[in-house]
Amino acid sequence: MGEDGLKMSKSRKNYREPGYVFEHEGADAVRWLFFSGQTPWTSIRFQEAAIAEGQREFLIRLYNCYSFFVIYANIDGWRPDPGRGGEGAVGGQSAGLPLTELDRWILSELHQCCVRVFDQLEAYDNFNAAKALIAFVDALSNWYVRRNRERFWRPGLDENKRAAYATLYDCLVTLSKLIAPFTPFFAESMYQNLARTHQADARLSVHLCRYPITAETRSAVERGIDAALNAEVEMVRQLVSCGRAARSAAKLRVRQPLASMELYHRQAEVIRRHEELIRDELNVKRIEYVTFAEVARYVNYELKPDFKQIGPKYGPLAPKIKAALASGGVDVAALVRALEQDGQCVLEVQGRPVTLTSEEVRVELHAKEGWTAERIPGQGILTLDTQISDALRDEGIARDLINQIQQTRKSLDLRYEQRIELAIVGDETIRRVVAAFAPVIAAETLVERWIDPPPGLEPVRAEVEGLAVEIHVRPL
Repeated sequence: MGEDGLKMSKSRKNYREPGYVFEHEGADAVRWLFFSGQTPWTSIRFQEAAIAEGQREFLIRLYNCYSFFVIYANIDGWRPDPGRGGEGAVGGQSAGLPLTELDRWILSELHQCCVRVFDQLEAYDNFNAAKALIAFVDALSNWYVRRNRERFWRPGLDENKRAAYATLYDCLVTLSKLIAPFTPFFAESMYQNLARTHQADARLSVHLCRYPITAETRSAVERGIDAALNAEVEMVRQLVSCGRAARSAAKLRVRQPLASMELYHRQAEVIRRHEELIRDELNVKRIEYVTFAEVARYVNYELKPDFKQIGPKYGPLAPKIKAALASGGVDVAALVRALEQDGQCVLEVQGRPVTLTSEEVRVELHAKEGWTAERIPGQGILTLDTQISDALRDEGIARDLINQIQQTRKSLDLRYEQRIELAIVGDETIRRVVAAFAPVIAAETLVERWIDPPPGLEPVRAEVEGLAVEIHVRPL
């Protein structure tokens, strides 16, 4: 269908010429739209905006991971070991290296992605195969690479850093083979640079390689899946996502540190193992673990039925269920607790018990003054202290300054490892923050020396928390 919703037609001229779309969006991006844009049994409305969205969601995100690897592997001189891995293997370079939990997790996710893609393609279901690829690339980009950036940035090339390079290399080479039927040109480009350039026995083309998983190798690939680890990391990612949603609802910048998070979680012992990571992700100084009853200090609950769910099930009783949930005679907190712990709650309506599941009733949290809250579906509730002290505000300003300096480095097209001289000019608050956080700013932005504003060097003017700032960067 054309963008107007009507069947594509030469007489209506309701579509672009294919050559134009290939030139402006790319042939792989067009292919990806047909694979991932809609389920096969629905009509496809061909929209350039949808092609661009698919690029951002998958192709550009994967390219950024690939580009990140290439840049830093070249800086450190890392090369794959020709003796590791093999034709058709999922991974191989990381075998025998001291892998971290994150390394083991992403390799487990890679094996699981291979199985999911294989199963869906065997069922001729390209749509869900594409969804599996999108989910893995999201995990690779937004969790593995992002959480490991400092590991790649640190100087030297020790065994820990080699393990990070090998793990990311395994993921990218395997992905180049997995995506070959979907986006053949990008897959070929990745494969030629990653495999052919460094592996003398690599096949001439990615399209001549064995697929990373076949009916014969499926069981071997499955053995690389650590389901417990995948579930644990997914639980942490879900918590972090909910924490970000709570910050967003309170209009709190990600770079603004917060004093504390109060957390009720059904699996708190698992969360404690990842506490440092969660504090870093949500930019909070401490996590306080509380009981469900203690959450009431920070939030009020409201329950609303989903009429699409309860209407067909309860018929004329549905409006009375809504009225009962809204009445003051119901212990809403007890119902919410039952939903959290058991996935269902029992409500008395006109003298009869009515069982409502988590899908049939919506829980809304209303945080009290000075807090923001979010439900972690099926797991618990978190609240964030939104009161910002002077010390926290200064640290937030420092983080914003670091971001502005990094943007300045990017605009000057500096090499990733290039050292700089730096001057920051601002009011008393800016001067105080720079003095207090100078070592942190220098470490994050590769400052070799702090200098006075050099004459003739045009500064970058920015605004940080409403404060005017001039940033002078001089490459060394």
